[in-house]
Formats: sequence, C-alpha cells, structure tokens
Amino acid sequence: MDSPNNSLGGSQRLVALAHQLRLYKPPPTPLDDDDDDDDGPEEPTTGESAGKVVSRVGVVESAAPISGDPERFRPKRAAVLICLFEGDAGDLRVILTKRSSTLSTHSGEIALPGGKAEEGDKDDGETAIREAKEEIGLDPSLVNVVTLLEPFLSKHFLRVVPVIGILNEKESFKPAPNPAEVETVFDAPLEMFIKDENRRGEERDWMGNKYILHFFDYETENKKFLIWGLTAGILIRAASVVYQRPPPFLEQNPIFKVPRVLNKDTVLP
Repeated sequence: MDSPNNSLGGSQRLVALAHQLRLYKPPPTPLDDDDDDDDGPEEPTTGESAGKVVSRVGVVESAAPISGDPERFRPKRAAVLICLFEGDAGDLRVILTKRSSTLSTHSGEIALPGGKAEEGDKDDGETAIREAKEEIGLDPSLVNVVTLLEPFLSKHFLRVVPVIGILNEKESFKPAPNPAEVETVFDAPLEMFIKDENRRGEERDWMGNKYILHFFDYETENKKFLIWGLTAGILIRAASVVYQRPPPFLEQNPIFKVPRVLNKDTVLP
C-alpha cells in the first residue's frame, strides 16, 4: 500500500503492528463494483456537513445492503485518518479533534481528521492525509499508512473509508489546528473502544430495523469529551482489528436498507 512515508520508526511493537495491519483485508461491500463508475446520480449533500465527516450515525457498509436498484445509490467518497502512536505508558493512542464551536453545523463534536475526496487525490489514503494536514497540521512524512478498513455510511449516506496510519515520531508532531475547523486536538487510548467502561448505548430505528448508537465518555487534562456516532463506530471497528478481538458489547449489526431515492432531507435518525 502506498504511503507518504514507507519507513517505520518507533518501537518494535509499532513495527509488528504495521506488519499485522498490512495483512488485513476488509470484507467486500455492496458498492465495491461501483468505485470506478462515475455515471449515475450521487448522494446529495448540503452545507458544511457535505464537506466534513461528522455525522451522528456510523453504519458499517456491509450491514447496509442496497434495496431496489443499486443504480440509484452511489454515495460520494470521504476518508478519515485513524492515526495511531505509542503513548508514554506504552499504550496505543489515536488522534482526535473537537470541531470548532463557531461552525454552523456539528459544532463542538468529536471527529477523526478527514473529509471528502478531491479530484487530485489518488486514493483514500491521500485524502485522509491531506485532510489531516489541513485540519491539524500533521506532516504527511510522519505518517505511515498501513491499511484501510471497511467503508462506513454516514448519517447523510456519505461513504467514509477509515485509513489507519502509524505516527512514526510522535515528538515531531506539533498540533496546529486550523481555527476555522478545529478547536482542540487530543488523543485517547484506542483500547477503550472495545471496553464497556465509560460507554453507553441508545437503541434507534431505521426503516423498521433496530441499531445501537454508541457513546464514550473520556476525560483528559481536566477536559471532558463525548465520542459518539460515526466516530465511535469507526473506532470500535478499528480497535477490534488492531487488538484482534471483538468488543464485549453488541457493536451494531443492523439490517439496514437504503431508500430507493435519496434527497437532501434523507438522513439516518
């Protein structure tokens, strides 16, 4: 897999993790055959939520089979960066952001660095790395992209590809958040997302099918953060892949159906 930096520094644990993750193959999804087809309608998006991945619901794409004619459903692509590094205590940690409170939509919510693909991006990894540089000043040379996870569908049916990268030299990363987009940059232990501590779930309904929305409470440096929805769902899956074990709680596993026709008002609850 291509990466801005093909060398991997850091501990032997990170080297072993990189080798492990490079062998990971995400399961096929219903939209895999549509990746290179630019014909047909795309999922409509509006406003700031069209440009940033901060939706409330994260649905694993393979759990969202397309109903009716698949020609009616070709979502736009986005990517988020799951940037991992080894903390001072030896634990694996992931970089997160708190959205700017001045934004008109999803202000103050927790997100992974990321956003929609642009025409010049050669792949999902480049999208995620570019967005991370724009949002938090992360130098692409410090990140080694090692694998992609299965795509998720956002609340607005945006196809979001999680990109796992390893931060080679954590001391060299000096967060420089773009104040127009990001209020705070922080990190959290990845393993917390496959533990039932500090987690709660809420049952929701979509077209007659039940699913669970996950919420994780996290506190660091006397600041409290609520990680939920799409971001929580992606991190549950990432932690399950990295630690090679499922969470002790029901992840989601709904049988979602995508409406035959989507418009700007079609969203998951």
